[in-house]
Amino acid sequence: MTRPTGRPGPSRRAVLKGGAAMAGAAAFPAPFVHAQDPVTLRYLSTAVNQSPAIAAKASEELGINIEYIAVNTDEVARRVITQPNSFDLVDTEYFALPNLVPSGNMKGMDANRIDRIGDLASVIASGTVEGEAVGWDGTAPHEVLYLEDQMGTSFAGAPTDWITLIPTTYNADTLGIRPDLIDKDITSWASLLDPDFAGKSAILNIPSIGIMDAAMALEARGDITYGDKGNMTREEIDFTIEKLIEAKRAGQFRAFWSNFQESVNLMASGEVVIQSMWSPAVTAVRTQGIPCIYQPLAEGYRAWASGFGLPRTIDGRKEDAAYEFINWFLSGWAGAHLSKQGYYPAVLETAQQYMEPYEWAYWYEGEAAAEDIYAPDGRLLEEAGAVRDGGSYVERMGSVACWNAVMDENQYMVRKWNEFIAA
Repeated sequence: MTRPTGRPGPSRRAVLKGGAAMAGAAAFPAPFVHAQDPVTLRYLSTAVNQSPAIAAKASEELGINIEYIAVNTDEVARRVITQPNSFDLVDTEYFALPNLVPSGNMKGMDANRIDRIGDLASVIASGTVEGEAVGWDGTAPHEVLYLEDQMGTSFAGAPTDWITLIPTTYNADTLGIRPDLIDKDITSWASLLDPDFAGKSAILNIPSIGIMDAAMALEARGDITYGDKGNMTREEIDFTIEKLIEAKRAGQFRAFWSNFQESVNLMASGEVVIQSMWSPAVTAVRTQGIPCIYQPLAEGYRAWASGFGLPRTIDGRKEDAAYEFINWFLSGWAGAHLSKQGYYPAVLETAQQYMEPYEWAYWYEGEAAAEDIYAPDGRLLEEAGAVRDGGSYVERMGSVACWNAVMDENQYMVRKWNEFIAA
């Protein structure tokens, strides 16, 4: 597989004031924090982004202690905006940046201190896969990747030395299904609203994401064509919520889940046969020996990406340790570990070096597994001969239709979404 790298063109949603060109790429020497007294980095994120195995490996190889602070998505944003001194490293989604950056509490990362800055996957760096643009509805990462200066509160429309987030993981999300409990082909997002699944479907109750899943379904059904599913007008929001309330009152939805384990339980129990779902939740169901498919759909995927950011308060040895940890994270072991959960890492080439050829072929090339595929915890995930849902990296990420986002009309949208949940 070949993968282009690239830099973003002008952003549609960034504050455009130009931006300095990338400065010279002289490598910044590693601080060798591990040669001194141990440093502890307080790592703020949701629980699903935290891996004890990665923390243990970083401690072993770097002598840096990772102290996880697990909170929900809203609390991550609240802490960045109101308590930047309560963490040393944040792992948050790119779609949150239009809310976080204006606070002035995010410190741009120096691109010259990131060893692999030129190797970031092109879908993150330029919104392309193999030279072809993917869908940019919502907040595409390349649109919010650069700040105008280190303490900037607006995005640059061209590459600068100051990076908002260095990617940790990203993926292309679709609907999860129970193929053993469904007797028809599922090829479209419209199936989420199919009356044949009344009382057996579920949708994600995180408003900014759930409404985009609903939009994918409604547009696929032919009800509406959105200008930008990730940044709806009030009229589009009203129409979407009206249709969701109609479906709810008709008994379409069994549940509205808001956390990872809820989605796993709903699918594993068979209470739900089709729903909004995340890749690791599909993995969790499969490792229980229960059939579950992350179904490729004709309209494409809703994508997301998370990344490491720094608070404005970090400096000195803590800052050196943060850069060392980030560079280690991009060097391969962590990327391979996350790949075996179904995620994609920022730098594909280094992750490949830590994976067996048959693992890489299964997870990235869309080939049938030559050997059994195991999850990072050692549980059997797929037997030899299985093919990854959706196929190769190029097929999956090349079919992105939209990205998670926070809408300009977010407050209005949340109010209307809550009306749907309460209806």
